[in-house]
Amino acid sequence: MARFVGGVGTSHVPSIGAAIDHGKTQEPYWKPLFDGVKAARDWIDEVKPDVVIVVYNDHASRFGLDVTPTFAIGVADQFPPHDEGYGPRPVPACQGDPALAWHLTESLILNDEIDLTMVGEMSVDHGLTVPLSLLFGQPDLWPCRVIPLCVNVIQYPQPTALRCFKLGQALRRAIDSYGPDIKVAVLGTGGMSHQLQGERAGLINAPYDNQWLDGMVSDPLSLTKIGHTELLREAGSEGLEIIMWLIMRGAMNETVRQIHRFYHVPASNTAYGLLVLEDA
Repeated sequence: MARFVGGVGTSHVPSIGAAIDHGKTQEPYWKPLFDGVKAARDWIDEVKPDVVIVVYNDHASRFGLDVTPTFAIGVADQFPPHDEGYGPRPVPACQGDPALAWHLTESLILNDEIDLTMVGEMSVDHGLTVPLSLLFGQPDLWPCRVIPLCVNVIQYPQPTALRCFKLGQALRRAIDSYGPDIKVAVLGTGGMSHQLQGERAGLINAPYDNQWLDGMVSDPLSLTKIGHTELLREAGSEGLEIIMWLIMRGAMNETVRQIHRFYHVPASNTAYGLLVLEDA
């Protein structure tokens, strides 16, 4: 049977990818952030998942306002990096796992009645590739297979925090029911507090971010009660991305063990957060 090995919550700031791509990780501005990520790299190297399910949001790359699925899963053999206007990142294409992806799709739709868009051809942007680079560096090939799980946190109406948590619970049931003996990790990605436009551009709310990190570990159900209005007010217009972490947390047991926690400001004009969790 498939074995769930743990979850990672991480921001996916595009400038982090640029720092990695251009060899700037040891420059004074970036070194504290990458030093803080090292423990997560050590963990992923130790557990060695065969597959990572990466929960992220597309930034008008594969999807636009003409087609905006609430939840979409990539079922292809391969997912190349997207050209976001300055050429694709110099990272490998992700090798998919169609057998597991279709099993997850069938379980989520038929057993849990979750509306899921199946995507057979899909490029992936920094929302997915930056977390992979943070955990695995810049290898010639990613050391595991990747299943993209894309969430709409861009176009109103976005899913609620509770719905994301319930999706995570259903995802875990689907993983646990998969026959082959493989190790699976779930990455919940997305920024902590940040706003990129308007009068509040540059907003960072460190106390609120740390309250969220506390809740992810000890009381995730309290986070599922937070509505969009509070998130927009406290974490900024792009801070709503944090609900994607709850898909990862929903896939875990009620009680978890915190392997690593890190918080850093600034990463570009955003806050950076990181959690590594295992089932207790």
